[in-house]
Amino acid sequence: MHAEVRHIRLMLDCAEMCGAAAGFMARGSDLHVKTCAVCSDVCGLCAASCEKIGGDEEMKSCAQACRRCESSCREMAGQAAPETSG
Repeated sequence: MHAEVRHIRLMLDCAEMCGAAAGFMARGSDLHVKTCAVCSDVCGLCAASCEKIGGDEEMKSCAQACRRCESSCREMAGQAAPETSG
């Protein structure tokens, strides 16, 4: 599962989006709110993918880092936390 194309693509998308969002914020871009919103979405998807693999300390650590980034980006984008069903 670690080598599944969809999972690897999602991890690469997450890393790329985090870098882009950081760049927008560092430049003080007026568009940083939008990039942070997308970054939050991508980090959430990446965390879910890592959690799905489970049973591996690296994937657990990856999921935790993605959840922290998701939360931070959501805050910077001024978004409310997504509602969870349960």
